[in-house]
Amino acid sequence: MQRKEQLTKWLSSLFPNENFTIAPASADASFRRYFRATFSDRVYIVMDAPPEQEDCKPFLHVGKLFKDAGVHVPEVYAQDLEQGFLLLSDLGNSTYLQVLNADNVRQLYTSATDALIKIQLASKPDDLPIYDEALLRRELNLFPDWYISKHLGVTLTDKQTAKLEEVFVRIVANNLAQPCVYVHRDFHSRNLMTSEPNPGIIDFQDAVYGPITYDLASLFKDAYICWEEDEIMDWLIRYWDKARNAGLPMHADFGDFYRDYEMMGVQRHLKILGIFARLCHRDGKDAYLKDMPLVMHYLRRACARYIDLKPLHNLFLELEPQGVQDGYTF
Repeated sequence: MQRKEQLTKWLSSLFPNENFTIAPASADASFRRYFRATFSDRVYIVMDAPPEQEDCKPFLHVGKLFKDAGVHVPEVYAQDLEQGFLLLSDLGNSTYLQVLNADNVRQLYTSATDALIKIQLASKPDDLPIYDEALLRRELNLFPDWYISKHLGVTLTDKQTAKLEEVFVRIVANNLAQPCVYVHRDFHSRNLMTSEPNPGIIDFQDAVYGPITYDLASLFKDAYICWEEDEIMDWLIRYWDKARNAGLPMHADFGDFYRDYEMMGVQRHLKILGIFARLCHRDGKDAYLKDMPLVMHYLRRACARYIDLKPLHNLFLELEPQGVQDGYTF
């Protein structure tokens, strides 16, 4: 309650003698919260980022980079970094996840990949933190530390640990060999808003400079919504062709590009399983458990395709041998 009172007082100082109401807009897996401030003639979004846990400066920095790239991000009207408050434009309340269906999916994903290409074309190597080996490995380690150990309650044997490490080395080597661009890091249906121009892009404060396929894996191997593989293949080919024509550093052969995309997706999904487990067991947020079967579905399908990932596929069979979980066939 104290934070909301502080936020209300701050808004009142910005708009003296004006009446407004405040209602929750959304929350995410971090300590950030968002409120919708409604005035008689306009609406704002207020970000509440407690400074002892969150830093608003990366949000401001990445937002400017993306805006300069020509994509639609929230305007920043006022800021109080000491208190951790930002006053932002309202991009609406309809996420891609809420509206995606068979009739609009191609149009919405085309808009998303067009925006992604703009971001990637604007990339410069010194503007954002590097998605380096240390960060990639730290993310991968969330899988054994939180998913296997804490969530499944399993202690790996020395042989299993060695096999997992073998695959981690291969994954990271592939990821680091990919061309680098700006990477949103959570470019998926919950962070894309249907707006004009479309899409509105949010939750970009963790952006880095890293592998070009990462945001595509976020978008098309989405932890919250699943599409048929032939549809995804069509969208990826369209992106790959458009990106090559735009001058982005793409493989000349689509098969090589697709393998990079698959390997990047495996890195991301191992991380996500670890994060979802940590959110549940450390933070008491168990809502993400229902999304684990889809993430494992992506992982098993990718690992079954590539000999480099076979040890990981075998490990999944040892840890969770059942073939079907929650409607997803493996």
